[in-house]
Amino acid sequence: MEGSVHSYLKFIAFPEFNLWDVKAYTSKKITSKFPLVKLNNLLSTDKMEWVEIEDDKEYPILGVRANGKGVYLNRIAKGSELTMKKYQKSKVNYLFYCKVRTVNGQWGVVYPEFENTYGSSNMQYLKIDETKINFKYFELLLSIKKLTDEFDKNAVGADGRHFTLKTLLSLEIPLPSLREQNIIVNNYSNQINNAEKLLLEASDLENEIERYLLNELGVKVNSTIEKSSLLQFINFEETNRWDTLFLLGKIPTLKSKYPLVNFSKVIKFFNKDHSNKSIRVDSSKFPNEEFRYIGMEHIEKETGRLLDMPIVKGKEIKSQTIKVPKDFIVYGKLRPYLNKYWINQTEYDNIICSSEFFVFDIDNGINKLFFKNVLSSKIIQDQISDKTSGARMPRINEEIFFNLQFPLPPIETQNIIALNISNLIS
Repeated sequence: MEGSVHSYLKFIAFPEFNLWDVKAYTSKKITSKFPLVKLNNLLSTDKMEWVEIEDDKEYPILGVRANGKGVYLNRIAKGSELTMKKYQKSKVNYLFYCKVRTVNGQWGVVYPEFENTYGSSNMQYLKIDETKINFKYFELLLSIKKLTDEFDKNAVGADGRHFTLKTLLSLEIPLPSLREQNIIVNNYSNQINNAEKLLLEASDLENEIERYLLNELGVKVNSTIEKSSLLQFINFEETNRWDTLFLLGKIPTLKSKYPLVNFSKVIKFFNKDHSNKSIRVDSSKFPNEEFRYIGMEHIEKETGRLLDMPIVKGKEIKSQTIKVPKDFIVYGKLRPYLNKYWINQTEYDNIICSSEFFVFDIDNGINKLFFKNVLSSKIIQDQISDKTSGARMPRINEEIFFNLQFPLPPIETQNIIALNISNLIS
């Protein structure tokens, strides 16, 4: 009987009792191959220099980003613009965070470039014991969401969730030796440098592919209709557009050595499957069914790379969705300048996407790789930017999408272009 009681009750020693919140004591504890150390062994309060604000002086105000992204110069404010009339002068290599909102890893180290900045009374500075912890290692920990999610279970407050100082100092982190911390930081820096190098190489490759595609199609990009720079007279009966680009005669024109074809001529199935049945899905009617979901945030801009495809239940999706059959193409209609596109070449038959995508398939007589590269190129982007210029949240409709044009060479030429692009990629 005693064993069963202990499976329901947990006894907390009073010295360890910091928070009236059950989840803080019943949640999973952090585990690591390194010793877990409380932050009160690494951080301590210190006397700060408080500065009287003068109206005619300027003050660089320090801010901090979430997800371990560190401190930044929030703004430079005139003293007369500041409500609080006393600010703390920043100290180098101190931890800095907001006392009224600390969750989501919203802490950072004050590096030397931020020495001459100031923090309000809402902010807290803590001295870091650099003989025990590498500053960069500390910030790396704050960028680990699983770790900060565990920390956040100790937060209090409704509007601005935060840690009390006592709670923050009782949080535990894995702490290897300084030597091991330095190795971790160096390895991470090397990986970041390699990732940046790969991104540059990928960008160069994309530019090379686009140059090749435009050259093979004999396309001239960004050419415009020439009009006199002098006063223009507009015939209202012939005017069906009122945007600046049109009225100034700066509409991008598309020229190619091959015939220009509208998307409407090559899109065979639009929001319908190969049986001409609608692929719109009301996921609320399938509350417990699992779907692989693609939102706008799950496709990388410009590259067409799928970043994530989480499995969600129908009841978890609040917006309208569309099924994505195998070999169908999706294209983002919201903020189309982000150039988000993807072809379903998976084996999954339960993929749905946000209704902010167009979902379609093209005629079998078109090489799909050729079409995908045209779809993601300047050929299409220039036409879209012409249609969405000036809009805060631009979105293209079906009519605009169907009327986009592209050069269509014979299928033999399409195949050669697609093969050469594949060789460039491989």
